[in-house]
Amino acid sequence: MNDSSWGAPPQAGYWGPSDQGPVQGAAPAGPAYDAHDAQHTRPMPIVPDVPASGGNQDDDRGAARLSGPLFRDGPPQPLPYDSQRTPPYDPPQAHVHGPYDTPQAQPHGAAPQNPEPMPDASQPAPAPQKKSAGRDLGSAIGVGVGLGAVIVASLFVVKAVFVGVVAVAVVVGLWELTTRLEERKGIKAPLVPLALGGAAMVVSGYVRGAEGAWVAMALTALAVLVWRMTEPPEGYLKDVTAGVFAAFYVPFLATFVAMMLRADDGAWRVLTFLLLTVVSDTGAYAVGWRFGKHKLAPRISPGKTREGLVGAVTFAMVAGALCLQFLIDDGVWWQGLVLGLAVAASATLGDLGESMIKRDLGIKDMGTLLPGHGGIMDRLDSLLPTAPVVWLLLVLFVGSG
Repeated sequence: MNDSSWGAPPQAGYWGPSDQGPVQGAAPAGPAYDAHDAQHTRPMPIVPDVPASGGNQDDDRGAARLSGPLFRDGPPQPLPYDSQRTPPYDPPQAHVHGPYDTPQAQPHGAAPQNPEPMPDASQPAPAPQKKSAGRDLGSAIGVGVGLGAVIVASLFVVKAVFVGVVAVAVVVGLWELTTRLEERKGIKAPLVPLALGGAAMVVSGYVRGAEGAWVAMALTALAVLVWRMTEPPEGYLKDVTAGVFAAFYVPFLATFVAMMLRADDGAWRVLTFLLLTVVSDTGAYAVGWRFGKHKLAPRISPGKTREGLVGAVTFAMVAGALCLQFLIDDGVWWQGLVLGLAVAASATLGDLGESMIKRDLGIKDMGTLLPGHGGIMDRLDSLLPTAPVVWLLLVLFVGSG
């Protein structure tokens, strides 16, 4: 079928449209009809309404439709292009079904709307996401090893140096806590009497034992009350309450570490305390990160799981049995099991307690002093409440030394 048969004037013998309308599929008749003309008057395919102006949609894709000729109630409409149009043009293509059989059909040459991207077989599939630890583990391990080396060296070389390390940690922890309280809640707990009283508490606990620690605690609380009187009375109650809480939470609990050091095997007792707490935290982290599915306290610390708690208890009990059997004089392995269970419980509660404080303050870490760890208080959270537990159980099991 050539282009001239689309839009050419009616040939002789061709029955055009009548007033009564065409008869679909009727064959032309009369003397003017012959076989030669039949070759030029093939049934006209269905031609959709197209704009008078051309475009890429003007083609012959409906040329081989299987339907009969379409006669309109009006003069024949010329095709968008005629025989005078010169190439290049899109050659006609035969399709059994026209391009407009479905609502989704697109005109010839038009770009499809929102094409679906085809996968590139040459590109490798993206690797599955791995679990993230949430912190810079390299920095965390490096800082932890460095702190451990300083603590062990001071612990076994000169006990007084270790007491000084504890006092420094207490002062820095108090500074972090009081700074966050003022920034987030507007609570101005007096830092000067807290820092002086906190350091005095640690030294008194090492020199005078529990009696010295209690006296230093009482004097520190009194100093907080008096110091705050130098400022306007607005907020006095909340400021001194926070000050007394900080004095108890940080330096007083840390005093039990200094009291452990007073025994003849004090260095080994403190090492046992540190090892069990670190092992408990490590077991909770490792097991919880690998197998944790059930949240322990999602409203307080969403990252902690029940599986992690089981890991903490298991690791701490095994480490406790080994430490009591081989490090502590007159210690027995079953006492280590009890000690390990108590350490896992107190360390977990201490961690949750500080998490509750941080949730109330709306912060993730208490500070940024230790890369990969946060602040000093983020490392003391499980150590502080565990110190009096270990001190008491060791006194019950093997005496005060």
